[in-house]
Amino acid sequence: QFLRVTKQYLPHVARLCLISTFLEDGIRMWFQWGEQRDYIDGTWNCGYFLASVFVFINLFGQLSGCILVLSRNFVQYACFGLFGIIALQTIAYSILWDLKFLMR
Repeated sequence: QFLRVTKQYLPHVARLCLISTFLEDGIRMWFQWGEQRDYIDGTWNCGYFLASVFVFINLFGQLSGCILVLSRNFVQYACFGLFGIIALQTIAYSILWDLKFLMR
């Protein structure tokens, strides 16, 4: 009985659970724009503009990927985009060699 009532909502809840990390990180980037930009600028010494571009690409890539997955439009491309964001963050935040973080 319960499954019959909730059957139409379960795919949406499952997709939300799968992309929740990207959604949370995108929203956090929105509210911590300055801190993220300053961290990238301080780590890579790339300047204010390039650090802002990086944070914008991260923010836009994550939020647009989440929206596309939740709306079931271009899901395959959205997943490739989110995977690209993971690769970009791995390099930019120097977490490639942090074994503890990668195992999580």
